[in-house]
Amino acid sequence: MLRIDEPSPAPARRFALWDLGFRPFYLLASAFAALSVALWALESAGWLPGGYLEAPTRHGHEMLFGFALAVVAGFLFTAVRNWTNEPTPTGGWLMAIAALWLLARVAMLVAAPIVAGIANAAFPIAVAIGIAIPLARSGNRRNFFFVPLLVAAGLAAFAMQLAAAGVLPWETRTASLTLGLDIVMFIIAVVAGRVVPMFTNNAIAGAGAGRRPWIEKASLGSLLALLAIDLFGAPPASVAPIAIFAAAAHAARLALWRPWRTFRTPLVWVLHAAYAWIPIHLALRAGAAVGLVPAQFAIHALTIGAIGGMTIGMMTRTARGHTGRRLEADRWEVAGYGLVQAAAVVRVFGGLAWRDAYLSTVLVSAACWSLAYGIYAVRYWPILTRPRIDGRPG
Repeated sequence: MLRIDEPSPAPARRFALWDLGFRPFYLLASAFAALSVALWALESAGWLPGGYLEAPTRHGHEMLFGFALAVVAGFLFTAVRNWTNEPTPTGGWLMAIAALWLLARVAMLVAAPIVAGIANAAFPIAVAIGIAIPLARSGNRRNFFFVPLLVAAGLAAFAMQLAAAGVLPWETRTASLTLGLDIVMFIIAVVAGRVVPMFTNNAIAGAGAGRRPWIEKASLGSLLALLAIDLFGAPPASVAPIAIFAAAAHAARLALWRPWRTFRTPLVWVLHAAYAWIPIHLALRAGAAVGLVPAQFAIHALTIGAIGGMTIGMMTRTARGHTGRRLEADRWEVAGYGLVQAAAVVRVFGGLAWRDAYLSTVLVSAACWSLAYGIYAVRYWPILTRPRIDGRPG
């Protein structure tokens, strides 16, 4: 039996899942990540009848608009409350937004593209409204850019489903998926730039993690340039030089955070390891633009390495911090971190090195991913469904 050590006083047994946004969405996202990827792997191997996730775009849609946006929603509902001292959705309102997310997943399962399109568009827009109100009330303009990004993600999800229904051209599916990935990568880059150096310096004496204004502008600006290329359909030849520049800028940004000083602090190194996949993704994307590597390896460097690694690290840290627990990763959490990194390495570099064993690398990667997020879902069920152990709200 798994046991989670908790400092006294013991938490009350009241069901607290709807007390703050990170609780339901971290739990939903982790369970969905484990089950969805396992199901997709079994379909891909031919061990289950295909249909639900067999097409790459459907698998990509669910991992982006299902898994990743659920984590983003949970994080923003929690962070915006801290940034503004204003309430974000809880209780019934939070339940309704989670119900939209569940409706979208069910609609995808039963192949109802119009319902799926409406629900998948409504979910991030509802999240945008949920954070726009406290941001506007508090006059917090610095973080208001999250609102249009979430609306754009909703429109991209809707466009994908319209293409699936035959209303829009078929190629719209790939374009919308790429745009959605650009949006999530930009969100991760912004949030990481704010918190990773701070977390590093707070956890490790003398770490010296720093920032340079021109590197910040170059790294984030280059991502916006790539987003604009994907949005307006610029020639592929324009991708490679911008992606190479972006890879160098993000590598320099990471170097300033001193990742080599974090190896003894898992709750910190997991964030550095995840961020390292962004310059890897950008370099591989440049290679894909000129035909040197298949595009799928660049995509999975971003989705498994960067998004998967950053989300499991942030889901651990914020769940612990916002339930009053110590900011320390135990052996199960470290195992989860390592499994996600292994999933990325096997899927990207294993796939590149052993093309003849491609399916095997997919299955091994999927098994590592599903096990990592399964561990999180099981371990964090009691944490996410019980009140804070210090008696504070949230």
